[in-house]
Amino acid sequence: MGQLAHQFLWQPIWQGGRNAKVVSVDYRLAPEHPYPAAIDDAKAAYEGLLAQGSDPSNIAVSGESAGGGLAVALLLALRDADLPLPSSAFLMSPYVDLTLSGSTIVDKQEVDPLFTGDALRRRVLDYVGAADPSDPYISPVFGDLHGLPPMLIQVGSHEILLSDAIRLAGGAAEHDVATTLEVTPGVPHVFQAYAAVLDEGDTALSRAAEFLKAQFSVTSKG
Repeated sequence: MGQLAHQFLWQPIWQGGRNAKVVSVDYRLAPEHPYPAAIDDAKAAYEGLLAQGSDPSNIAVSGESAGGGLAVALLLALRDADLPLPSSAFLMSPYVDLTLSGSTIVDKQEVDPLFTGDALRRRVLDYVGAADPSDPYISPVFGDLHGLPPMLIQVGSHEILLSDAIRLAGGAAEHDVATTLEVTPGVPHVFQAYAAVLDEGDTALSRAAEFLKAQFSVTSKG
């Protein structure tokens, strides 16, 4: 599962006509390095940005699939460590329930061209190891999300992880987190990756860019 995970820290640079820097975190991967290696590395990377003088209000976290789950877990870890939180989070098809209890794991199987529930189940232990898969640092859908920064969650209607995104958005809203959930009909897992050939992907990334820009602006002024 670790091989599928991508997680990023976005640090905007508006001066000089540049838009943003993207820091891609080369964290340790499962199964050689199960939980909590990935979250420890992501947290260390964020702390490194702070140590270099980066303003957290000018940082956003982003991830797709398992990396989306890691991004939310990182936010929880930062909050629980009383570290300053980034401005926002942009999550693409986040995989946030390693217990695989979401209804669409079954209900969307026939229309998902990429994943099956059985395939995910075979990889869960690679990441979880001896830990509890319902631990919020592993499955953030079960966490107390209070105090987290605004989130943009994008997901396609033709993927088995649809219910992960829906429940994450609901949990965030219940804990007073400003949350935007965008469900695009008829597209697969991480459809933004096909933006060059898929209009829906290009449109979704444009909306994400506007979201991030707005959050950087709001937090910087605050």
